[in-house]
Amino acid sequence: MQEHRSDAVLFAFEGQPGKPEKECCFDDQYGKASHQKSNLFLRVAKGHFATSHSHINYYIDVTTQKSRLSEAKAVAKELVAAYQHSTIVDTVLCLDGTQVIGTCLANELTKDGFANMNAHQTIYVITPEYTTGSQIILRDNLAPMVKGKHVLILSASITTGYTVQAAVEAVNYYGGTVAGLSAIFATTHECMGYEVTSIFDPASLPDYASFDSRDCPLCKAGQHIDALVNSFGYSAL
Repeated sequence: MQEHRSDAVLFAFEGQPGKPEKECCFDDQYGKASHQKSNLFLRVAKGHFATSHSHINYYIDVTTQKSRLSEAKAVAKELVAAYQHSTIVDTVLCLDGTQVIGTCLANELTKDGFANMNAHQTIYVITPEYTTGSQIILRDNLAPMVKGKHVLILSASITTGYTVQAAVEAVNYYGGTVAGLSAIFATTHECMGYEVTSIFDPASLPDYASFDSRDCPLCKAGQHIDALVNSFGYSAL
């Protein structure tokens, strides 16, 4: 996994998401307490959360990275180093509401002064549509932006891999080539044979765990589900 973490800090809090009872700042690379301020951090809440695919013991909140321009730029600058020298990127396929980051990433890849494969070239930034069965479809006006193109798949997080798997299958189906997989947080070094580039990984959150909803130890222990979570956020129960 590519790691570019000079400014990356893990920002953890306990209690209700968005309403921390206790706030701690950890250095992302070493896992030590730190008071250093950074433009790039990860907000997490420990508990029992249900996604559409699994149960997890941390809710990872990347709302500000996806929505605030300054943080989206910081994420893009961290991720771009993995691709700017040798990877052709024609299209960024944005999952989980990462369009702002994707736009910043495309901008970084086409900047003057960088030894990259995309200088002075246009990069498409697109968002897929989902069927009720969670399959990805591209309408006729978007499909040409994938067909015959090198597509970088960008996700907020890669944990179970279901969403990214659907994206890889869609890129292949529509005649594109997967140029890489990127995320803010990932629990794996590779997915479907492709290397995953992320800023934060399990080393940042060593006790992060994901469970099949039918075999969740937290459920078996009688621990109440704190919230339903997805790429839009959380709904407390």
